[in-house]
Amino acid sequence: WDLAADYRRTAGPLVRALMPPVAAALRRWDRATATRVHHFVAISRFVADRIRRCYGREADVIYPPVDVGRFEPGEGPGEFYLVVSALAPYKRVDLAVEAATRLGRRLLVVGTGPEERRLRALAGPTVEFLGWRSDAEVAGLYRRCRAVLFPGVEDFGIVPLEALAAGRPVIAYAAGGALETLVGLEDGVGEPTAVFFAEQTVDALVDAIRRFEANASRFDPKALRRRAEPFDRARFKAEMAAYLEQRLAARGR
Repeated sequence: WDLAADYRRTAGPLVRALMPPVAAALRRWDRATATRVHHFVAISRFVADRIRRCYGREADVIYPPVDVGRFEPGEGPGEFYLVVSALAPYKRVDLAVEAATRLGRRLLVVGTGPEERRLRALAGPTVEFLGWRSDAEVAGLYRRCRAVLFPGVEDFGIVPLEALAAGRPVIAYAAGGALETLVGLEDGVGEPTAVFFAEQTVDALVDAIRRFEANASRFDPKALRRRAEPFDRARFKAEMAAYLEQRLAARGR
């Protein structure tokens, strides 16, 4: 629904020509099948709003689980900026690559995908592409980084919470699920866990990185970890089990 324009922009001529009628047919089918759903459970309020907009239905929200126990908080100021992402157009990793190149900051990019060749062409000498890495390697990179760059719009966003679990702040685009899980430096509510930027542009991300560097001492690794802990697996299992029990009881099963 929301990403059709992004996929069409990066598709070939034939796919671009076929997408409008095919997408319209798929939306009609999707709306029709949605009427047969008893209850919707969304992974964020952001998704619940989309369900309301597209289907005219309400949805309960249960945030997905994050394996907080897999991470240990890092110490010290960190060595580099980090992106952990599929290299797909809608992830907007290009913003991180161009911002790090412009500022001359070291950036490590973990992930693979169809955008890799284009991103490598954009990258300066301070940007390294690491490809796929194991869970243990990624956990170590989180622990050693200065901050995680998160320039895309995600329905929820596991990566920011993994960063917090490792005691590292996030520099994120102010949209999607990130607004529900992160506390911005300028929010004035609680201990900050992120620096937000309001526009998906290189200039805005460059400014956010500079604001982070000017305020890095305000991010407490222990506070970052505490913010991630309520999203752990145990919470998800308990909430989902209670939800299913309630719904089944209401249906007399």
